[in-house]
Amino acid sequence: MHKAHVIVYSRPGCHLCDEAKSAIEKSNCADRYTLEEVNIESDDELLKKYRYDIPVITIDGVEAFKHTVDPQQFKSRVTQDEARD
Repeated sequence: MHKAHVIVYSRPGCHLCDEAKSAIEKSNCADRYTLEEVNIESDDELLKKYRYDIPVITIDGVEAFKHTVDPQQFKSRVTQDEARD
């Protein structure tokens, strides 16, 4: 089974980032993805790119969500590759 690689671009103290991570958890599909969190403050280019747009969530390298995450939409995006297998 393919596990999607999910990256959450965020920064410390970001309440929208906390809400997005909570929504990801509520999607009830943790066995279908690996999660990586990247602090945009650790890289000048990321900070420049995402400063006003966090959180940004990518799934397998494709930007999937910005600012908010809906748990059902997240689950659908994470599992869509499985439907093609």
